[in-house]
Amino acid sequence: MYTTAQEKPEDWWEVEALYDLCFAPGRTLLSSYRLREDVPPVAPLCRVARDSTNTLVAAIRYWPVRVGGSRVLLLGPVAVHPVTQGAGLGGLLIRETLHAAGELGYERVLLVGDPPYYNRFGFFHLAGVEMPPPTNPDRVQGLELIPGAWDGVHGEVEKVTMTEEAVDTFVEERNESWEDGATEA
Repeated sequence: MYTTAQEKPEDWWEVEALYDLCFAPGRTLLSSYRLREDVPPVAPLCRVARDSTNTLVAAIRYWPVRVGGSRVLLLGPVAVHPVTQGAGLGGLLIRETLHAAGELGYERVLLVGDPPYYNRFGFFHLAGVEMPPPTNPDRVQGLELIPGAWDGVHGEVEKVTMTEEAVDTFVEERNESWEDGATEA
């Protein structure tokens, strides 16, 4: 059995170790990391999964970005420990957090990833959205949390440069109804 919960500050090292294990050593050199540098994640949407021994086995994070002046959530990274891959934990975290993002009032989500995997969650190719190089444009995908949310939204993905307090305000507009509850899978 697995339990999911909002990531806490004390989970940071475990989450980073999981990302190091699951991704290539140069992961922090990817363009998406340039958008995350010195920007706090959207905490209510950052979740972890633990097994029955309390070992962290999966994690997902979201970050605020802008595209053409519009607020966008950048999903990622999402990672599942190799020994638990195939158990559906990545999908569980994605579905859980996308639902929560919608409840918090977010309109659109962006990611860079494998289309065959993310299409099952409703993600589609975003032809008019440009991630910083080097990014394969075929892997830039979006999801509408409300119909038409990506209509007319195009351009370069931009880093949101704000203090943690400003990110809190950015998130606060949407998290009044959000409660940190643990769920079991």
